[in-house]
Amino acid sequence: MDTVFIEQLEVEALIGIYDWERRIRQPLWFDIEMDFDNRVPAASDDIAHTLDYKAVSKRVAAFVQSTGFGLVETLAERVAELVLAEFPVSRVQLKLSKPGAVRGARAVGVKITRRGEGAA
Repeated sequence: MDTVFIEQLEVEALIGIYDWERRIRQPLWFDIEMDFDNRVPAASDDIAHTLDYKAVSKRVAAFVQSTGFGLVETLAERVAELVLAEFPVSRVQLKLSKPGAVRGARAVGVKITRRGEGAA
């Protein structure tokens, strides 16, 4: 299986458990890897046969901007579920980073891997 990836997609989001976090939008970074068979688009050289990473990026950004979860863990789960449900991928690995959340660390966050139904 091949992997299509989106690296460091930055999305402004309402995220956090503290009162001050609930009043401002903060940047989040998404690294998304998706299992997708690239042989068909490679053979046809037709964008219609690809996993459209621009469409994935736009959908993830729209979803994240419309939510207001307290935990990055919850947001990561929902984004992974969305990608598996709406795009033809069998597995998604998602790294969600929250830059500046901990003094001295560039970013903190979670990294999850989820498989679609029927995926091995």
